Amino acid sequence: MVEDEDVLADAVAEWLRREAFAVDVAYDGDTAHERLAVHPYDVVVLDRDLPGRPGDELCREISDRLPQTRVLMLTAAAAVRERVAGLALGADDYLVKPFAMVELAARVHALARRAVVRNPAVLQRAGILLDPARRTAERDGRDLGLARKEFAVLAELLRADGAVVSAEQLLERAWDEHIDPFTNVVRVTVMKLRRKLGEPQPIETVAGVGYRIP
Repeated sequence: MVEDEDVLADAVAEWLRREAFAVDVAYDGDTAHERLAVHPYDVVVLDRDLPGRPGDELCREISDRLPQTRVLMLTAAAAVRERVAGLALGADDYLVKPFAMVELAARVHALARRAVVRNPAVLQRAGILLDPARRTAERDGRDLGLARKEFAVLAELLRADGAVVSAEQLLERAWDEHIDPFTNVVRVTVMKLRRKLGEPQPIETVAGVGYRIP
């Protein structure tokens, strides 16, 4: 989330975290540029009018150097020519301020499905049915009642399509940059998730590597 209005940036970040996204926030273009050089973000929500490095320049940079990262551009300008100009810079979607949080979240969900590899709208495996957009998760027709991080971890394991996901990858994708890298939060979350999923247990531990749903 790149937005210089800190109240708006923090509100959007908190809303998206409720949708089980891991969200980092930058309040200026220079900070965003530094983080984009380090982290492989799936989606960037980018304000067009930023202090430091302009939003237009960041958008062009992402389009040229990070083709797997999707950009949702925000602006206060509602004119058609402004929206067209933003899309011409390489933005994947455009949203005019003020906007409804539910619409922004829906657009981020849609862009996230197109990031890196195209993920199906609904994730299914081992009798589990998970819908990220509606934030519903069930197994064999039984609602799982997952907490936010449990939902996010399960979504990452399902997206892996049987491949192993390391604890480090889960920390990066389901939490944010402020999480302690030495925490045992992944192990605790997986333990709680296993209880809710029940038997037969779908999450397999691969010793020294991570977790998978085969």
